Amino acid sequence: MRTVAQHYADALAEVAIAQKNAETVRSELHDFLGLLRESAQLGILLGSPAVSRVNKHGVAQALVERMGASRTLRNFLFVVIDQRRMRLLPEIQQAFEARLDQLEGIARADVRSARALNDHEKKELRAALERLSGRRVEAYYETDPALIAGAVVRVGSTIYDGSIRTQLERLRARLESQ
Repeated sequence: MRTVAQHYADALAEVAIAQKNAETVRSELHDFLGLLRESAQLGILLGSPAVSRVNKHGVAQALVERMGASRTLRNFLFVVIDQRRMRLLPEIQQAFEARLDQLEGIARADVRSARALNDHEKKELRAALERLSGRRVEAYYETDPALIAGAVVRVGSTIYDGSIRTQLERLRARLESQ
């Protein structure tokens, strides 16, 4: 079952792709949500039923102009405001990014490794993940010394765990069960 946020995200994705500015809208929506996170009052104001639609539109218009954002984002925000869905904006953003990734054939990977990977290792890992997923992979890297050695990679809901810590835990469990 599709959520309300997915409907809004799909509509925004269709418009952004049709206008050939999907990455721009992705970035603008991300930046707008950053403004909402920085100012709790702004989120309250835009979501409050006590504030008139005209005033909310004025605030959204001013923010979009200050950001130098597109008319596409402004119009989308007006729709979200008019339909009283501002509280769903973070969920809409996630669904929008996932929809764009799907349409563009991109898989996002979160890579945790015991040490920082060099460029050659990152390239090899990305190539292996692309073979496994059948999609272009954009990876985000972080170090986690608790892994001891190796890496843990999450692509969507799939986890590839090549860490020494996990291997040692499996060995311990096997030894305890015997």
